[in-house]
Amino acid sequence: MTQQFAERAMNVAPTGARNAGLSDLVRILEDQNRRKLDVIAPAAALSFHGGNVHVEGVESLITEDGVTEVDGIYRPTAVADEGVADKLRIPLAYLRRMRAENVPLLDENVNSWLRNDPERRFMLRAFRGENGPGMPPAEGVARALLSDSYKLMDNLDMLLAALDGVRQSGHPTQVTGCDLTDRRMYVRVESEAVAVQARALLRGYRSPFDGRSGDELPMISAGFVITNSEVGSGAYTITPRAVIQVCRNGLTEAKDVMRAVHLGGRQDEGVISWSGQTQRKTLELITSKTADAVRTFLSREYVEAKVRAMEDAAGKALAEPTKTIEHVTKSLSIGTEAKDMILSHFIRGGQMTAGGVMNAVTSTAQTLTDADQAAALEALALPALTAAAAHG
Repeated sequence: MTQQFAERAMNVAPTGARNAGLSDLVRILEDQNRRKLDVIAPAAALSFHGGNVHVEGVESLITEDGVTEVDGIYRPTAVADEGVADKLRIPLAYLRRMRAENVPLLDENVNSWLRNDPERRFMLRAFRGENGPGMPPAEGVARALLSDSYKLMDNLDMLLAALDGVRQSGHPTQVTGCDLTDRRMYVRVESEAVAVQARALLRGYRSPFDGRSGDELPMISAGFVITNSEVGSGAYTITPRAVIQVCRNGLTEAKDVMRAVHLGGRQDEGVISWSGQTQRKTLELITSKTADAVRTFLSREYVEAKVRAMEDAAGKALAEPTKTIEHVTKSLSIGTEAKDMILSHFIRGGQMTAGGVMNAVTSTAQTLTDADQAAALEALALPALTAAAAHG
């Protein structure tokens, strides 16, 4: 965990799950749900002071559980700052510079644009601050500033609906790892019952982690990854994901993704009550679409077709591997640090082919501590294969 993330995690419901188990993920999501606060507010009710979001004049919500106060101070996450920049059309790089070097100027800029259209409405997604009895409310956390038509499709609801769809599909599966960041939830599911041989794809490959040979264990398991964002960083998706058993590298096939976007109608001002927001029809549709996707992605025919499609490109020998990796990483906008890691993994993998580049990308992704970066890099594995084979 980076120092920056550790400091942020101290004051919000815990989000730092990387390669966690399913039960741990559910526990974290339940704790987050307890602290969530979502409100539709006009620009006139929002302001920046000291770089924090101040909410004033929004009516409290009274329920059987008590009174939910909205007015207060909320410290923005990096994701929330991105939302502020987007909604107010402030260049993000400039906003970040103001936060780092001149917070009063940040306040002035944001407040000026909020006052420019005071009736414009936003959805503020937050975590409530918590304090002891008789103490003033603690500072909360502003998670995201979104459109007032953003459709709430929250992680716990989507996860349970998806797992119900997996169950209905009838396939034996296991959750092999979960990640949760400020941006997204990732749940990786695998079925070792659906595994195919991939001798041509793994010929000459060694796991960079323990040296095991792909020739001795040339198997690829079927699977998929479930993702969702509560803060506007992406749709709910189910993406097919093959797993190379010898090294646990994952290959995601973005072209076949099943998605459900967070689009809805405008909502009334005030606090959004979680108890009344779960839309049964939406979740039923998610369950049904998940079951259909699982039946497709976990079929032996689907996985075999994908493996065969990769084999020709993967077997292309590389005349100058270092130059090829330089070309691939540059064309896919992969940074220098990741490029150096990929080259190291490529050498340890011992597979001097385009397939070796693909496997180096996916094994490098496994080692990244930032789950968003890891998922983004893994998604580039197949484009890296194509680019390496074309470059030679």
